[in-house]
Amino acid sequence: MTTTYESPFTDLLANDPDPTETQEWIESIEAVIARDGTERAHSLLQGMVDVSRRAGAHLPFAPTTEYINTIPPHLEAKSPGDAAMEWRIRSIIRWNAMAMVVRANRKPGDLGGHIASFASGATLYDVGFNHFWRAPSEDHPGDLLYIQGHSSPGIYARSFLEGRISEDQLNNFRMETGGNGLSSYPHPWLMPDYWQTATVSMGLGPIAAIYQARNWKYLEGRGLMPKTDRKVWCFLGDGECDEPESLGAISVAGREGLDNLVFVINCNLQRLDGPVRGNGKIIQELEGSFRGAGWNVIKTIWGSYWDPLLARDTSGKLRQLMMETVDGEYQNCKAFGGAYTREHFFGKYPETAKLVANLSDEDVWRLNRGGHDPHKVYAAYDAAVKTTGKPTVILAKTVKGYGMGLAGESLNPTHGTKKMDDESVRVFRDRFNVPVTDEQLADGKVPFFHPGEDSEEVQYMKERRAALGGYLPQRRRKSTETFTAPRLETYERLLKDTGEREISTTMAFVQALNITLRDKQVGPRCVPIVADEARTFGMEGLFRQLGIYSPKGQKYKPVDRDQLMYYREDTAGQVLEEGITEAGAFASWLACATSYSVNNLQLLPFYIYYSMFGFQRIGDSAWQAADMRSRGFLLGATAGRTTLNGEGLQHEDGHSMMQAGLIPNVRSFDPTFSYEVVTLLQHGMKRMLEDQVDEYWYLTLMNENYTHPGMPEGSAEGIIKGMYLLTDAGKPRKGELRVQLMGSGTILREVIEAAKLLEKDFGVTADIWSCPSFNELARDGADAERYNRMHPESKAPRKPYITSLLDGRLGPAICATDYIRAYPEQVRAYVPTHYTVLGTDGFGRSDTRANLRSHFEVDRFHIAHAAIAALAAEGKMAAKDVARAIKEYRIDTDKPNPISV
Repeated sequence: MTTTYESPFTDLLANDPDPTETQEWIESIEAVIARDGTERAHSLLQGMVDVSRRAGAHLPFAPTTEYINTIPPHLEAKSPGDAAMEWRIRSIIRWNAMAMVVRANRKPGDLGGHIASFASGATLYDVGFNHFWRAPSEDHPGDLLYIQGHSSPGIYARSFLEGRISEDQLNNFRMETGGNGLSSYPHPWLMPDYWQTATVSMGLGPIAAIYQARNWKYLEGRGLMPKTDRKVWCFLGDGECDEPESLGAISVAGREGLDNLVFVINCNLQRLDGPVRGNGKIIQELEGSFRGAGWNVIKTIWGSYWDPLLARDTSGKLRQLMMETVDGEYQNCKAFGGAYTREHFFGKYPETAKLVANLSDEDVWRLNRGGHDPHKVYAAYDAAVKTTGKPTVILAKTVKGYGMGLAGESLNPTHGTKKMDDESVRVFRDRFNVPVTDEQLADGKVPFFHPGEDSEEVQYMKERRAALGGYLPQRRRKSTETFTAPRLETYERLLKDTGEREISTTMAFVQALNITLRDKQVGPRCVPIVADEARTFGMEGLFRQLGIYSPKGQKYKPVDRDQLMYYREDTAGQVLEEGITEAGAFASWLACATSYSVNNLQLLPFYIYYSMFGFQRIGDSAWQAADMRSRGFLLGATAGRTTLNGEGLQHEDGHSMMQAGLIPNVRSFDPTFSYEVVTLLQHGMKRMLEDQVDEYWYLTLMNENYTHPGMPEGSAEGIIKGMYLLTDAGKPRKGELRVQLMGSGTILREVIEAAKLLEKDFGVTADIWSCPSFNELARDGADAERYNRMHPESKAPRKPYITSLLDGRLGPAICATDYIRAYPEQVRAYVPTHYTVLGTDGFGRSDTRANLRSHFEVDRFHIAHAAIAALAAEGKMAAKDVARAIKEYRIDTDKPNPISV
C-alpha cells in the first residue's frame, strides 16, 4: 500500500515496512503539537522511549538534531528595533572597524590586526548591544561580556559612534606607547575603565566565564549578593573550541544549572589556517558536546531567506542535503558565489535544484546565514535569556570575512588579512552602502565615517544604550566598599617562638587563615579555594566550620559524619572545593579576585595548591589574571625541589618563584618562619583590601615541620622588601673571618646550620640573612639602577635595598635556596661583594630531604664548603682549607652536576 501524504519524513516512509502505521504515528504527534504544544509531545515521546528501553530496545541518546534552526519561524520572538536603522548603524561600524586595521597597516611598522573575525560577528554583537546587554546602574548590577579578542576593532568602532572613543584614538589602534592608543585585544590592564575581561589567549575566556557565572550563584547562595537576572555572555569562535579550556569545564555549567550563562559561538567554519572541520560539521559536533553536558542548545544556522525554501521542502531533500554537506563545501559556496552554489550544492538532487530554479545566481548567493540575520539572532538571544535551569549556547553560523569580497570572504587566509587594496575597499563600501565618496578614497585613503552627533543613527544608539542602563563595555576601577585589614597584632601567637612545638609554614598559614576568618569584616569575604587537596594541606577543619559550597546542598549523609571534621556541603558554604582541576580552581579564584570590579563587592580569595601545579600548569591564566587586575592570594604548598621528599620529578617545584617573577604585578615570597607568613599575609591584605592596589600575592608554603623562632624586632619592613638580618654575628674582630650567609624557605634552616659548622670547624663567623623574596629585591635594584641612569646629576642617587644592607659587611656572600640558581642570581649586580649562589637546578626525584639536599648541593655541608671556597677565592683562606672542607663534609667531587642527570 502506498501513501500520498507529503511529509518531511518521506524518505523514512519510503523504506518503512509499514508506512501507513508510521504515518499514523506522525500525524498523531503533529496533532498533539497543534493542540497541546511541543512540551506535551516531548513528554509523550519520552514515555514511549522509556517503555521501549524497559522492554530491552537499544535506543541510544541522539546528541544532535537536524541541521536547521532550533527555533522555527513561527516561534521566533520579534525584535522591537528599527531594522533599517540598525542595518545602517551596523554597516558604519563595519566600515570603521575595517578602516582601523587597514589604516594601521598602511603606516610603517606592520602593526597587524584582524578584520575577518568582527566582519563575521558584527550582527551577533549589534543585536546584543541594541537590545540585551545591561550596563551597571542603580536599577541593575549589569551583565558581563567576554568579547572575542579578535573582534576588538568592531567594539572600538561602536564606541567611536557613541562618542566614547575619539578619532585620534582609532587612528592609534595598536599604537599604545604614546598614551593615546587602543590595545590590540581586550586588556583591562591597558584600558582599565573600558575592557571588563581579558579574552586572549584563546580558550581562557570560556572557562573564566563559566566560573564567573558560578561565582555569582555562590555569592547569591551566601547572601552576599541579591539574586538578579544578570547574565554572563561569552563570545568565542568555533576554531577556539579546540582549545581544551574552551570546552573543558562545560559540564560544570550544566551540572550546576548556570542559567545566568550564555555562550555565543561564532561558527564561521574557519580557524586561522583553514576550515575548522573541513570533512565534518563543527556545529553538529558542538551541539553534541553541549547537549551531552546539559546545556540548552540553540542553533541559528540559516537566515530568513532560507525560510521559504525550507517551507517548500516537502520531500525532505533540502534538509537531507544540508545534513550531508560538509563544512569545507559550505566554505566553497560562500567563496565562489551563486553559480557555484547552484551547481555544486542545490544541483545534487533534482528536488533541491527545483527549489532555486526561479532564483538568479545573485539571489542564491544572498541566501544568508543565521548569524548575519538580526531577526534570527534576536530570537536566539530572547530564548537564551528566558531559559531557566541550565546554561545556553547559541551556535550561530556566519561567513568569515563577511563583506570583504575577494580580499578575504570565506578564504583560508582570511583570519590574518590586515590589508585590503583600493578596489576591495570600494567593494566593501558599496556592499554596505557607506556614504564615503570616491574622492575621499583617492590616493589610498580610508577615512573613518561618523554620521554626526545629532544624526538619527547616533541618537538611536544612545537611546538604546540609555534604555539598557548605559554604555558597554565599561569597567569599575575600585570598589566603593571600605575595609580595614586585621592588624598584625591580631596574629600575635603566630609571631612568637613555638618552643619545642614543630609546625610547617602550611600549618602556620592555616592557623592565620582561621584567625582571619573570625574577623567580622574581612572573614565573610575570605574565599578558601582548593583543588581536591584540602586534607593534604590540613584544611579539612574548614569543611564543617564553613561548609563546602554546593548549589544543591547535601542530599546524603557523609561517610565521615561521625567525625569532628566531616565533609559538609551547603548552599551557603564558604569553601570552594573544585575537584581535580587546577585550571577550574584558578578560574574560580579569578572570579573572586575581580569581584571588586565586577560586583562592587570585595572578596579575598585564597587558592592553595601543590606549588608545581600553579604557574607551571596554568601560567597563561595567571597572566590573564594579572591583565584583569586581580587581587588575592595564591599559596604554593609543598614548595621547593627538596622539601616535598617523596613525590619526585613531576611534583617537586624548583622554579615557581621564577615564574611568579615574570608577571609584573605579582608579589612573590618564599617565607621560612610563621611570623614571616603572617607578616606577608597581613600586609598583602592591607594592600589589596584597604589600599585597593591591583596586584596579587604568591606565597610558597612547605610541609616540613620544625620549630619557629619569635619575630625579630623591626624585621617587618625587611620581610616585605625581601631581606632582613636574622642573626648578627656582631662587630668583626681584627683578623676574624666572616661570611654573609643568605637563604629562604626551608633551606634557610640549612644556612643556619652551615653557620654553626663554619664556626665549629673553621672558626669562621657568619651574619645570617633571611631573604623571603629575591624577586622583590631584583625589582628594587632594577628600579634604583634605572633611576640613577635617568638622573645622572642627582645629588641623592638611589641605592638598591640589598646593597644598603650588605654595604660595610665583611666577607663574601653565599646564598642557597630550594629554587634554581637563576632565582637568587637576579640580584648579583646589586651585591657589593663576592657572591656565590647554590640552587636546585635539574629534575626532581624521590628520596629523603637530606639525600635530596645533598644531591642538589644545597645542604648545610655544601653551603659551608661554598663559604670556605669563597674565602679562599678572596685570598683569606687557602686551597688546603677547601680540600679539608671537602673531606670533612664528605662531598663527592666526582658526582655529575645535578642539572645534567
